[in-house]
Amino acid sequence: MNRTLAQIISFVFHPLLIPSYLFYLLLYFMPVSLLTFPLVSRWLIMLLVFFSTFLIPVLGTLALVRTGYVKSVFAEERSERAWPLFFTTVCFGMLTYMFYREQIFDPLLYLIMVVITLAVFFTFAISYFWKISAHSVGMGGALGFIILLHTWQPELRTLYLVSSTILLTGIVLSARLALNAHTPSQVYTGFALGLALGFGIGILV
Repeated sequence: MNRTLAQIISFVFHPLLIPSYLFYLLLYFMPVSLLTFPLVSRWLIMLLVFFSTFLIPVLGTLALVRTGYVKSVFAEERSERAWPLFFTTVCFGMLTYMFYREQIFDPLLYLIMVVITLAVFFTFAISYFWKISAHSVGMGGALGFIILLHTWQPELRTLYLVSSTILLTGIVLSARLALNAHTPSQVYTGFALGLALGFGIGILV
């Protein structure tokens, strides 16, 4: 794979963007009846998710770069990943607690964020001794969750969504390998962890 293309794919499917993609599918792609939260107000949930799982963690990482704790915003070195991942775990945890505390939100939103937060926490913990692929964890989790959506609403469109996600997952994993960002074992282990956690939502529901 071309290096420039691999970098673009890695950016578009950055782990911090995966929660926003998943919540968009849940809120606007699945049948409206799956959630009780009013359709006209669901953009508020999207705003909360985007700010808490992408914008604030990115700004926090930039602050860590400015203060010298991290050399690059991409944190490619294993030793640089702890602080950004810890800060991200806190941000995800706060959103999870908000979904749990406020009764206006469906319990499914809270359960999804529990699993996503666990994925970030495990990535943070493992990164202390091994550079597991966060991209692979994110894509594996997304695939597991989308397969669950298909089992909940077995329709042709969700089957297409599962097929598309399998293809995209393969592309993203190939991009990480093409960039030599990870070894095959780091990529495949991350995918397995994410997939297991994605299926874990089904156990909680």
